[in-house]
Amino acid sequence: MVSIAIDCRQGCGACCIAPSINSPIPGMPNGKPAGIRCVQLNADHQCMIFGQPERPAFCASLQPSLEMCGESQTQAFAWLTRLEQLTQPTLPDSLEQLPLVANQRQVP
Repeated sequence: MVSIAIDCRQGCGACCIAPSINSPIPGMPNGKPAGIRCVQLNADHQCMIFGQPERPAFCASLQPSLEMCGESQTQAFAWLTRLEQLTQPTLPDSLEQLPLVANQRQVP
């Protein structure tokens, strides 16, 4: 599928809120969870560290496209939220499916 590049939608900021970021961000040393506004996103929804070396590589990798951004901020949030869900590690349905923890003493 070919993605059509577009200009970033002014005032959107969906890519700075919807996804989780696992690398450090100035002001967020542990990254940020999905759905939480990045502290580097200003009131106009512009990245304050855009183009600077401390901007995470993940952020730089998100390039505006018609596929990702859609025709509105709402569509961008929906697409990015779905991408976040699809890229999460799969967890077992219950803790009973987890392997036993090492260092448990076996009684003879």
